[in-house]
Amino acid sequence: MNPQGERWTAETVLALAPDAASRKAGSKLAAPGPWSGAGARPEGDAGAVWGECSGSGSKPYRTVVDLSGEGGPGFNCSCPSRKFPCKHALGLLLLWASGEAAVPVAQDAPPAWAGQWLDRRRQRAERAAAGPAAAAPATPAEEEAARRRGERRAARVSAGVTELEQRLADLLRGGLAAAEGAGYGQWDETAARMVDAQAPGLASRVRELGSLRGAGAGADRAGRLLEECALLHTLNQGWLRLGDLPEPLAATVRSRVGLTTDAAALLASGPAVRDHWLVLAQRDSDDGRLTTRRIWLHGRGSGRTALLLSYGAAGRAPELSLPVGLSVDADLVYYPAARPLRAALGARHAPPAESPGPPPGGSVAAALAAYGEALRDDPWTETWPVVLENVIPVPPPGPSPALEVNGWQLADASGESALAIDPRARESQGLWQLTSISGGAPVTVFAEYGHGGVVPLTTWAPEPVPL
Repeated sequence: MNPQGERWTAETVLALAPDAASRKAGSKLAAPGPWSGAGARPEGDAGAVWGECSGSGSKPYRTVVDLSGEGGPGFNCSCPSRKFPCKHALGLLLLWASGEAAVPVAQDAPPAWAGQWLDRRRQRAERAAAGPAAAAPATPAEEEAARRRGERRAARVSAGVTELEQRLADLLRGGLAAAEGAGYGQWDETAARMVDAQAPGLASRVRELGSLRGAGAGADRAGRLLEECALLHTLNQGWLRLGDLPEPLAATVRSRVGLTTDAAALLASGPAVRDHWLVLAQRDSDDGRLTTRRIWLHGRGSGRTALLLSYGAAGRAPELSLPVGLSVDADLVYYPAARPLRAALGARHAPPAESPGPPPGGSVAAALAAYGEALRDDPWTETWPVVLENVIPVPPPGPSPALEVNGWQLADASGESALAIDPRARESQGLWQLTSISGGAPVTVFAEYGHGGVVPLTTWAPEPVPL
């Protein structure tokens, strides 16, 4: 519920689910039967919902949800699920959303087990909000030690970059055909060397090179491999000539190499952009070591797009979660870059609210132009966010389009231009869902556009639908 006493809708709750199976399982628990001791306190500075759910074990699962977290709702449950939020948290929120008869407003403090977790979470949030500004000023000795650490890391990165340049030269001297038969081992070993050099961004790009080996047809594969080698060489040269670059581009090079800015320090020192941020999409990826959540936002007043990144250990979803289609009145601080896009979430001034509609969109030609401008400022850009207006999903021709892996497009309603859909998007059922929603009529689509094509993430018809 918000400060005026309104509870969330079921749609808002289900938008938090990590997958369709969780939505289904959570909906089954949205009834009073399995719950005991459920209660809530008004949202605001201390909003929360809690309850105990009977399961297969002798003890009920204790579930508590913090409704007022600065980075979105927080969840805690004693069940062994590796999903976040789990089905018990979703079921409890759905039960709470159904009304006060199911989950009444508590007159007393929450039970000790819930109160202790909520207090610890509040304390962590307060420490994070205070950031470096609340810490004692660094002594000259501490500043000197920090400077020396920075110099040592820069020297290690430079040594790694120099080694990588030599390996790229050896690769091209021997020919790309020789790289095809060398196996993945050489790429893995080179990536490990970049990790040792404290350049994780370079390590990721080296692994990308390895993944291109043996992928696709010969000419296409060789071309992609050569492109990636050229981009990696350009990044290496940017690092070695960092002092000669304009500061925005130098910041981009540092971030691409893997030198990150601490979020707390950024929030404490960077200029904040307050706006009503529409949550465009939320997308998770898992590389086996880390789960990365990408949350896209659009500022109603500023017109700016922002990307929030949140991470979770392998197999667990990140804690930050914002329901798609809602609007958040919050401060964002952009990370320095030649083309600022990634941001850190600062203070939230109100709970998420219903958004009046989709953001303003553009044509296919406008999307192409936006991606080109992004590449001009940051040649290492993988994808760029675009809002496509009045587009129609077009399946591939043929008697069995469901079996086709190529040929999907998003076409302008005028039929004059279209964007190919990235193969990664073709592997999911989202394209058929998008086609069903469209029904052959134009829709507005938010997507990521890159060299592989466009990946639709959300459509409005008339409500936002994650794909």
